[in-house]
Amino acid sequence: MKDNKYILWIAAIVSLGGFLFGFDAAVISGVNSFITAEFDLTSLQLGWVVSSVTISSALAMLFAGAISDRIGRKKILIFVALLYSVSAVCSALAPSYAILVLARLIGGLAFGAALVLVPVYIAEIVPAKQRGSMVSLNQLAIVLGFSVAYFSNYYLLDLSKSGSDFAQSWGVDTNVWRWMLGVESLPALLYFFLLFLIPNSPRWLISKGKESEALSILNKVNGKVEAQNVLAEIKQSIQEGKNKAASSLSELFKPNMRFILTVALIVGIAQMAVGINAVFFYATNIFERTGIGTDAAFVQSVWVGIINVIFTLLAIVLIDRLGRRPLLLAGLAGITLSLLVVSYGFKQATYTLTSEQITELSPEIDKTNLSSIVGKTYDSDVAFNDALVATLGRKTAALHKGDIIKAAGTLNPYLLLVGILGFVACFAFSLGPVMWVLLSEIFPNHIRGIAISAIGFVNSLTSYFVVQFFPWQLDTFGSSATFLIFAVAALLAFGLLFRLLPETKGKTLEELEKELVKGY
Repeated sequence: MKDNKYILWIAAIVSLGGFLFGFDAAVISGVNSFITAEFDLTSLQLGWVVSSVTISSALAMLFAGAISDRIGRKKILIFVALLYSVSAVCSALAPSYAILVLARLIGGLAFGAALVLVPVYIAEIVPAKQRGSMVSLNQLAIVLGFSVAYFSNYYLLDLSKSGSDFAQSWGVDTNVWRWMLGVESLPALLYFFLLFLIPNSPRWLISKGKESEALSILNKVNGKVEAQNVLAEIKQSIQEGKNKAASSLSELFKPNMRFILTVALIVGIAQMAVGINAVFFYATNIFERTGIGTDAAFVQSVWVGIINVIFTLLAIVLIDRLGRRPLLLAGLAGITLSLLVVSYGFKQATYTLTSEQITELSPEIDKTNLSSIVGKTYDSDVAFNDALVATLGRKTAALHKGDIIKAAGTLNPYLLLVGILGFVACFAFSLGPVMWVLLSEIFPNHIRGIAISAIGFVNSLTSYFVVQFFPWQLDTFGSSATFLIFAVAALLAFGLLFRLLPETKGKTLEELEKELVKGY
């Protein structure tokens, strides 16, 4: 009889890698304004600090699968935990822009490897009927990481302004952004030690001739009777792979893999092209632009995390019941609509700063500089931002932009909040979890690691371009046009996947291989 508690235990431990990914991705959103002022960053430099993790992540994704095919998923994940710890500590202590970027590049290596290997490991160890929900557990861990990071940022910001003895003696009041980045080292170390408690992937063990060790694991997760059938299927699949050819990237481009590769690329690009990481990595900056003020922006970032968790839980409940295709298509339709709402909300905004409003602003702002824009009405956030930078300078504008927009803007923050949270919700039950489940299912066993690494590389590269240029897009094209671009990407993905996306629920990896690899 299979041990469901054992299955959940293993999946939960491995998915801590997803938690660290989510924490690292979200924690930077609360740091952006502080580091912009600290290191006097341009919008492109800020984009590089934030997006640098996606560059090294892309490289890690390209090689992680192949390396793990040789030495095992578990060993690579242990190394990932160490990299997360080093990155967190070095980011918190960074004395310069260059060191901060280097520290985040190190973290990106952990990012990429974890994103590839966690779903692969889970898919290779859990029974077919539980695979969707257990792989989705990784996505739940990611969004929990987002949520905890937003809570952590809000708590530390509040602590830094409390004037407490603790905040002053530990430097939270003057270096709050360093604390925001440094706390990630704690869950990273926990992940490192817990990974020693999990087994190696049975499919990897069988590929290395360790059949008895693999069978003992399969007995626990499938029951003794079913374990023999799974073992036979895995051995046959591995043997067919060896007979066919050694695992190599070139196999992905053979005619019989064309359909799978096309679907995987569309999903892999779409997941990032809709702009979700722009929201996660810059949540606080985006909410500041909605006119609610800086402190409230941190609070609403917390709501991003909460909504993300709720709708990811919904996906875990539904993914093995409704299937991958209905969730993905419904999510993409909702994403498109939500992004159009956000674009419309920013399009309607105007900005006018009055003398009365200036007197209510922070005493840290030199208000005499703002006199040149008093009474002027700006029809776009681009023009208003340019005016603020010209009058206050980049550092002061970065720190106080949220409160100035709150005073001057005629936006509808509730409409914008609904649009942004709707986007997050629709992503959380569709593209977020479904992509990694699909990728862990549709590729043949003998090239699964390499294939997911390749798609992960494209996915991470897409994320890099979105995250790197998002601040520049906001400053150049404005918020409305930027979110409209993301909406068009979501609509295009919906159209393509409506025609091509197969259903994979409830089938073994070996059954899917026979169905999807044309002529295999």
